[in-house]
This record gives sequence, C-alpha cells and structure tokens, in this order.
Amino acid sequence: MALTQLKNYAEGKWITAKKEGDVLHNAITGEAIYTASSEGLDFGAMMHYARKVGGPALRKLTFHQRGRMLKALAMHLMERKEYFYKISTYTGATRADSWVDIEGGIGNLFANASLRRQFPDERFYVDGEAAKLSKNGTFIGHHIMVPREGVAIHINAFNFPVWGMLEKVAVNLMAGVPAIVKPATLTSFLTEAVFEEIIKSNILPEGSLQLICGSARGILDTVETQDVVTFTGSATTGRSLKSHPRILSEAVPFNLEADSLNCCVLGPDVKTGSAEFDIFIKEVTREITTKAGQKCTAVRRIMVPANMVEDVQIALGKRLQGTTVGDPTLEGVRMGPLAGLSQRNEVRERVQLLAQTQQIVIGDMEKFEVVGADKEKGAFLPPVVFFNDDPFNKLDCHNVEAFGPVSTLMPYNTIDEAIELAKMGRGSLVCSVITADDDIAREFVLGTCMAAPAAPAAARKWAENAVYCTTCSARLSRDHQLPSPASPTFTSRAQSKTRPKYTPSANILKTCRWVTQ
Repeated sequence: MALTQLKNYAEGKWITAKKEGDVLHNAITGEAIYTASSEGLDFGAMMHYARKVGGPALRKLTFHQRGRMLKALAMHLMERKEYFYKISTYTGATRADSWVDIEGGIGNLFANASLRRQFPDERFYVDGEAAKLSKNGTFIGHHIMVPREGVAIHINAFNFPVWGMLEKVAVNLMAGVPAIVKPATLTSFLTEAVFEEIIKSNILPEGSLQLICGSARGILDTVETQDVVTFTGSATTGRSLKSHPRILSEAVPFNLEADSLNCCVLGPDVKTGSAEFDIFIKEVTREITTKAGQKCTAVRRIMVPANMVEDVQIALGKRLQGTTVGDPTLEGVRMGPLAGLSQRNEVRERVQLLAQTQQIVIGDMEKFEVVGADKEKGAFLPPVVFFNDDPFNKLDCHNVEAFGPVSTLMPYNTIDEAIELAKMGRGSLVCSVITADDDIAREFVLGTCMAAPAAPAAARKWAENAVYCTTCSARLSRDHQLPSPASPTFTSRAQSKTRPKYTPSANILKTCRWVTQ
C-alpha cells in the first residue's frame, strides 16, 4: 500500500518534502499509513515571511475584526468535523476522545472570538487607568497593549493534535500575531487535515499561519526579541529548548507546559456508597481511561483515607474491569489504543520503573482482552492501578509519569497528610478533592495553594498571564481575575465553580508606555 506523504505549508504554498521521512502508523492496526518530513524547508525564510506578510496583515485588523474572523473559521471547521473524526480514529481515539480534541479545539476559536466584546473596535487595548504624574495633570502616563511584531512558534504534543493547535493559534490570531505550528510528528496527520481546511477557507490573511510536519530542528536559531515560543511535551525536551542560546540572548518569552503528576483526593468525611464516593470512583475511572490516559490533566495519584483503601480498590477495580478496550470505531468500546507503538513502549518502561517500589493491584499488562483488534499489532494497554503503601518514602509515584492509563492508589491519615502528598507532585496542573464538607474543602484548597508559587509548573502557568512593561521590564499591578497558581478545583454539595476571565496572553501582546506632557 502506497503511503501518503504529509505536506508542509510555508511561505504561502504547500510543500512536499524531498524525502519521505518518518513513517506514521494506524494506532489500531499498526499499519503504516503516512510519512512526515520537513526536509527542504527554510525555517529562517518562514519566520521572515510571517513577520513581513502575516504580521502586518493581522495588525491592520481591529480586535472585533479578528474576533469575527475566528468565529467564521470555527463555523467553517465545525461543518467539516466528521471528516476530522474519521482521521482521528487512526490516533486510537474513541468518538468521545475525539470530541474533546476536535470540537473542544474548535470551541477555543469560538471562545476567543467572543472575547472581542471585552475589547474596543481598535487595533490597541488601553491597559488600566491613566496615572497622574504631575500636580496639575499636565504630565500623565498611560499604558496601551499592541501586537508583538514577531512570530508565535507553537511546538505541540501528540495527545491533542487538534486542540493543541487551535487553543494556541486562537490566542495569537486574536492578538494580531502570525504563527508557525509544529505538531508532534506521531499524530501530525490529523493536524495537517485540519490545517488544510483552514487554508482552504481563505478566511485568514496570507501569512497568518504556517505548518511544519516533521522535524523543526533549527527553527529557534532565527528567533528574535518580538517572537514568542510555546512548548507542550516532555519536561526534558522543554528545558533543552528553553535554554537555547538564541532564546536567552534575545530574551524570547518561552511558555513551557510539561509533565504533571495530578492527584484526586477522597475527603476523610466520605463514606462508601455515598454520592461523593460514587462521584470519586466515576471521575477517577474517567481520567484513567479517557484518551487512554494520554492527557496532561489525567489523574496519576489517587489519595484516599487509609481506612477506605480496600473499598476504593474494590469499587475502582469493578468499574475499570467494565471498561472495554479495543477498536475505537466499534460500538461499546470505551478505550482505544495509545497514539502509537512508541508511546506504548514508553509507558511499559515507566510501568516497570514504578513497579520497583509499588505493586499493581488492578489490571495486568500482559493478560487483557482487546475487542476487534490485535493487541500486539496495535498500541493497546489495559487500565493499570498501583498501590503504594508508604507514599512518603516510596517516592517514584511523585516523580515518574507513565503517560497512559496508569495511576497509583495511596493512603493518608489526616487532611494535612493529604495536603503534603498533593504538594509532592511539585506543581500539578490539576488537583481535586471530593468532599461533602466545605471546611475540609477550604482547608485542602488553601493548604495546596500556599505551596503553589514554588512549584515550577504552577509558576509557569501563572507567569504566562503576568503583564510586563516593555520599557522598563517592571511587572504591572493588574488584576486579570485569574485563579491563583495551580489552584485546585473542588466538588462539594454546592458544586462550586469559578470561570476566570481571560485576555490574550501577555506573551503575545506587548505593553507600550505612552507619556503626555
């Protein structure tokens, strides 16, 4: 069977690489279906094109025009979603998994489009009130925010090939900045399919977006001060890119989202069979099995009162055993394979490492059933849960992430111990507590928040929304109504929820100081 070679989109045209490059496979069958390569692309020329063609075109538009542009693009992609769903199955995703990725990703376009109502129908945004700098008001200072005159380089992860692209480009397009998208090669065929429809729509100004399928090694060699880089993937790769000499010398903003050992905590007040207990089991099961556990927000650590370990293990085991693993296109299949054989092999290695300090109590890595597919040819794994009887001393569960349907159950004796265990994840993206007691929820949330600023992942997420003056580099005092760093969510009887108000990232908009005399 002839393989389909993925195309790159650079300098306003589709380009087929000179070499076939990496072979990409159907995650269900293991069949080779695509090749991806960036051979022959001139990254420096792509950056220049974005700055000189895409940037000026986007900056001519007002916030309202950009918002309407995003809405039109979202509607265009929604009309073609079934085509994307079909291709998404090759990544191992079920319909529900694909819904999060595809329609969730398109939803980012709609959400950012609606933000236009928070901005003037102008090409700039007035930041805060004018500062009176003289007694009679003859000397005042004011800040406005305008688009950066560079390029947003988005290096994305394999687990959400649609969402990963659209959640980022929605921000830079709303802010008036062009982007170069580099999806993870493993699932880049789905990104390419969506990107092709974006270009076909002719909705965006030329030069707004470019695509690299394959390696982007060397793209950071030509970044400049006005550019911004976002990276989602492994912490090791992210740190390597962030320390690139050009990133440092040009002081290029670099946003890193990497490994996250998230936790879900069962409150000490919860009893077996209660509504809260059922919610806990249901949510943990869903987080282990959705996208075959390949989510940055998936639950990796399950913390329960010591006297509840057996009940939780039994209930969780029954629910996970009812999860049908197999071909995601078949009726009744709840969990498909991982995104590829390379990912399956990596998760197996991490499971072996974790097994050195804890034991598997739910699932069997070798003995499990797969419906409608060959479990050896496809990238299949069963849901697996470890039990760690001494999580304060057996520390691998707090440091090693198996990026698949794998989690660790562990006991705690007091809410203070639960808080300490949660902190040992060193800055989780998500931390949840299930309780019917508002006092317990309050104590846990405040306890875990207090440690957040020292947590690398949390600090990065918070810093992304800080605003800095480009003139003096001082941090402005401005309330974006964002949650505190890595603030946990919690479920109580009140089902409390917060919906932060977002504005385009300060990494995309630059702040200019205007002084009138």
